[in-house]
Amino acid sequence: MRLKWPDGTLMARLNEGTQRDLLMLAEPRECPTGTVLIRQGVPRTDVHLLRSRQVESSVCVKVTATARNGDESLLGIRVSGDVVGELAALRDGNRTATVTVCAPSIVHAIPHRDFIEFLNSHVDAWEALCRMIADRLDWANRRRLDFAGYDVPCRVARVLLELADRHGRPVLDGHELGVRLSQEEIGKLIGAKVDIVGLAMRQLRTQGLVTSSYRRVMINNMDGLRAFADRC
Repeated sequence: MRLKWPDGTLMARLNEGTQRDLLMLAEPRECPTGTVLIRQGVPRTDVHLLRSRQVESSVCVKVTATARNGDESLLGIRVSGDVVGELAALRDGNRTATVTVCAPSIVHAIPHRDFIEFLNSHVDAWEALCRMIADRLDWANRRRLDFAGYDVPCRVARVLLELADRHGRPVLDGHELGVRLSQEEIGKLIGAKVDIVGLAMRQLRTQGLVTSSYRRVMINNMDGLRAFADRC
């Protein structure tokens, strides 16, 4: 039976034979929460393919980068079926970000030369990788536009909607976000301080749009949250 990979990931874009070939490039290993897969600034070595331990759940890793002044930004979230470390392999340079495991994961650490050879022998994989990188660039551009054009409550609403659309799933009480993030991490995604994000989350909760607890956000009213974001 073919595994179901989350939409938008590299594995979801590949045909079944290409998926199998990619998985065979490296043995899987289990990585507990807190494992650092990639460190910013070090030379590239492997490309990491992410898998979950259970079919019905997804992994979550966070991609962060630290500026020279010490400020850290959360650049993105990656899930089952995604690869991380591909840019350093393609550019033959140092790592530009740190990647940390947020939930127990299975990882295939593929030597960068083997990954490049795989791409060269699978035309569909090159196309899929280019489309994935284009989607990530589009995500980054939207965050920049949001930062310039919207206040913090609107930026929080917009990023929650995008995360839910990409990673989430409907449940009885609303719509799960699909990834576990603290208010501080949400702030790092949208360029806002944690106290301001806290005030924005309180506003969304007061209007009955979301509920939140430790590292968990539930969207109670998707249509209402979209309307809130559109009114900004």
